[in-house]
Parts: sequence; structure tokens; C-alpha cells
Amino acid sequence: MRIRRRDFSIVGLAALLACRESSHRTAGPMPKMNQLTISCENRPGTLADITKILSEAKVNIVAFNAGSAGAMGYVQLIVTNPGKAKRMLKAKSIPYYEERVLLVKLPNVPGALSRFTSKLAAKGINIGAAYQTAAEGSSKASVVLAVSNLGIADRVR
Repeated sequence: MRIRRRDFSIVGLAALLACRESSHRTAGPMPKMNQLTISCENRPGTLADITKILSEAKVNIVAFNAGSAGAMGYVQLIVTNPGKAKRMLKAKSIPYYEERVLLVKLPNVPGALSRFTSKLAAKGINIGAAYQTAAEGSSKASVVLAVSNLGIADRVR
């Protein structure tokens, strides 16, 4: 069927093109990323010290989460160049733990996280750690999940 532009309003044409584009996309596995978790002291300047080491090496931090319990803390990082980040941390004698995590893009609307995590629970997948961010006004939220079964979780929609 040949569609002529004059047959549609601008809104209708945009909707048609969006529908056509989405019908050609395949729902492949979600991106898996390497997360580096650093155990550190809970003191002023710790996060600044760690991020300075990475910034001087030109390693960009895509996402991070930090927390503490008493005198100890942790920083979880997803970076653009995990190999370089690991070399820099090792050179500075900073111990880290590496694990594969799932990076999920969800609609930035109420209930989206609940629906997705309910699907994981229904598959028996445990979430060991999670954090999320979305810029104000953004239509998508980026969610990082450390899960018990990455192979199954990356196919949940």
C-alpha cells in the first residue's frame, strides 16, 4: 500500500511513522553492564577522592549509588570504560568487586517500576540491589538492577 503524505495530517503522519518504526524493532536482550562496588571509609571526601581518580583517567561515570553503615561505606559505579577504571583503582590500591547488572529503560510514569519488578518476582528473580534515575521531564527512567538470574531477567518486558 502506498501512502501519500497529503492523505494525513501532521499528527497522523507522525503517529504512522512512529508505529512503522516500532514495528521494525526487535525486543532483544536488555543491556548488561559491569558494576564496580568499592568498599570505603564513611568520611568526608571519600566519594570526591574516588571520582577524582576516575575523572583524571577520563573515565565517565554513567550511574552511581553510595551508602554507609557506621564507619564503613560503599560506592557502586557504572562507568564508560570498566577496564580503565579497574586499572586505576588497582594502581591506587582501592579494592573493588565487579558484577554484571541489568540496565533497564522504563517509562517515567507512576507504576512502571512496580509492573517491571512484579514480572521479575513472578519469574522467581531476586533483586539484590537497585537504583534509578530520570531527569525531570524525561519520558524514560534508567534503572540498574543486580539480579539473581541475569539471563532470564534481560528478557522480561
